[in-house]
Amino acid sequence: MADEKKSKGGKVGKAEAKSGKAGGNVSFDVVAGRPTATKDRPRFAAHYEEKVRPALMEKFSYTSVMQAPRFVKIVVNMGVGDATVDVKNMDAAVNELAQITGQRPSVRKAKKAISNFKLRAGQPVGCMVTLRGARMFEFYDRLINVAVPRIRDFRGLSPRSFDGRGNYSAGFTEQVIFPEINVEKIGKVRGMDVTIVTTARTDEEGRELLRLMNMPFRQR
Repeated sequence: MADEKKSKGGKVGKAEAKSGKAGGNVSFDVVAGRPTATKDRPRFAAHYEEKVRPALMEKFSYTSVMQAPRFVKIVVNMGVGDATVDVKNMDAAVNELAQITGQRPSVRKAKKAISNFKLRAGQPVGCMVTLRGARMFEFYDRLINVAVPRIRDFRGLSPRSFDGRGNYSAGFTEQVIFPEINVEKIGKVRGMDVTIVTTARTDEEGRELLRLMNMPFRQR
């Protein structure tokens, strides 16, 4: 009787959860009760292993595949200075960044008070997302193939925006370049900073890594 009640009550069994019958094509973790990661491999992850890494090893004469530079994480940061006036502006920025990256952002707060800016310590001033693994490659794919070409009068990204240790940063003035954002529903146009952290030891290695990963650098 207990088993019948559970089945009538709509609870998902272990076999159904694994096969994805309970929620269409989405598979669920029975223990945690949440969606599991997709099994499809991002195309840029395969592109790196098949073409980029061998090319880097040949050019820089690496003796091990572990020496070849690779992506570690991508950090997307959005400043929300007007959140000091209205907290709802922060909620809007968090929702927009979540739509763009597919991950819930963390709210960043001021570490100290600045009276000239009417800023108090602990007040929210921005939000950020750190992407790794499959989400990192999927965001990078959408960034260079969909979002960046939509920039007005785009002529390429600067090839000099490295920090001296192979990490690259780029600033974008409008979040509407991402197709996930509905222009009619946004309250304000906001900019964001995207930082690509790599294992490259020099800017030359980091620049070559991004070039092979199809980063649209500006031609000199």
